[in-house]
Amino acid sequence: MYEIQDVPGKGKGLVATQAIPKGTRILSEKPIITVPEHMTMSSEQLATLISKQVDALSKNHQQEFLALRNIHTFNDVGQKYLGIIRTNGLPANDGEGGIFLQACRINHACDNNAQKNWNENIKRHTVHALRDIEKGEEITIYYMGADRDRETRIRKLQEQFKFICSCGLCSLPPDQSQESDRRLEQINHLEDLIRKGGLMGILSTPLQKLHYVDQQVRLYNERFPNGRGLARAYLSAAEIAIAHGDLARAQIFVDRALGGRICAEGDDTDDVIELKALAHKVSQDELHGLSMKWKTAVNDVPHGLDPADLEDWLWRREKPRQPGQLAGLRDRTTFPAFLGLPHDESYYFDDPNELAGHSRRNWCFLAEIQHVTAFNRLHFEIKDVQGETLPLFFYTDSRGMELDRALVKEGFTVAILQAKQHSFMFDRPGIRHEQPSRIKIFPVSLDKLMALSDRIQQFSDCQVARWNKNGHKADCKLLKDEDLRSLFTNDWDKFESGIQFPLSK
Repeated sequence: MYEIQDVPGKGKGLVATQAIPKGTRILSEKPIITVPEHMTMSSEQLATLISKQVDALSKNHQQEFLALRNIHTFNDVGQKYLGIIRTNGLPANDGEGGIFLQACRINHACDNNAQKNWNENIKRHTVHALRDIEKGEEITIYYMGADRDRETRIRKLQEQFKFICSCGLCSLPPDQSQESDRRLEQINHLEDLIRKGGLMGILSTPLQKLHYVDQQVRLYNERFPNGRGLARAYLSAAEIAIAHGDLARAQIFVDRALGGRICAEGDDTDDVIELKALAHKVSQDELHGLSMKWKTAVNDVPHGLDPADLEDWLWRREKPRQPGQLAGLRDRTTFPAFLGLPHDESYYFDDPNELAGHSRRNWCFLAEIQHVTAFNRLHFEIKDVQGETLPLFFYTDSRGMELDRALVKEGFTVAILQAKQHSFMFDRPGIRHEQPSRIKIFPVSLDKLMALSDRIQQFSDCQVARWNKNGHKADCKLLKDEDLRSLFTNDWDKFESGIQFPLSK
């Protein structure tokens, strides 16, 4: 399947002697030498341990071991052996590193086509093809742990392994390399947002979390579709679905994660065996039943969907409204509750080009004023559509004094465009408002505003702009406000970074 050959600019390496299909176990190898991964013994003790193992090797194995690269200086045989191990060692038994005469010859690439792994069940180091590998192509693995940007990768590889990487990823033109780094930064940032809040975050804002994972998966597919990160992302999506009783989607997510893990490490590792058991019965997971908000059975997958529609269903993607269709204030994608807002350190919605492939939309936060104070700056205590009470502090140039004082009243509804959560040092999480043109106060309670929305949805044949029939005269006064009408008629699916009131402009 492969042989050790001279590779230009790299010394020795493993080269495929035949086409190797994706998921193939390329090698499965026992270590010839093992050492503690964390050096807890003295240099003399370590040298003795290594020397005994080297002396016990056959002559051929000794020669192969000594032929491995050594980037460390040495003064004696013991230091020489240790230098070889530090240069070439791979994970072996739990808490140990090892020398594998075949696997240690595999060179690094940041866009590696194979995955290394220590399989504790069979006590062997395995390497699997992450994609189809052509005959004559070099087999490569990734030396570092976490994925990194180009500058960091090159620096770390020079520091730790004394070579300059010239793989396909590191050799991209500057603009393409920057784009690749940007995707990686976004993947890592999304991971932080997915994990933020832990289990409570999954339970309180599942749709937002699922959409974060959806973006992450798209970015993985653009940057490195065969990496292990993609399987981790599918498991994150499965956790969200299981926690809310959605077994139909959970089954698909778990199956996809399982396929990725089997491809990278085979079907006989502890993690894969555990994942197989979950795939056999997703309802056995400890998260199942915490909420039944999205309850489905495993076989409740819609039939007859094309691949694109299936993905839309799977990720619960909102479809754009049809022309002329009015928005409803109970739509939590367009009019989210506080816990559904992005955090202000997030660029989730900031730039329509920030996350490639993701359909952007605007949003508006609605809440009722409960209490007003104006000691140093204007401060509202407000209650959102889910009954959550939170602070709204004004950090505009005029500290909120620019508002019409006749509208600053308890019981009125505040609307904030592109609102975000903010973690205050001196108070509980709330909203830090900075742009005067993105806030509007309507002289109506939130309950009455929601009831108005329900009537508009019920009588959608009535034109909001000319709503004067069907006994709706009581609502006409409210709907004379262009901005209030625009809450229902605005094209929220079209992202505008500079959106502001009046919306009709």
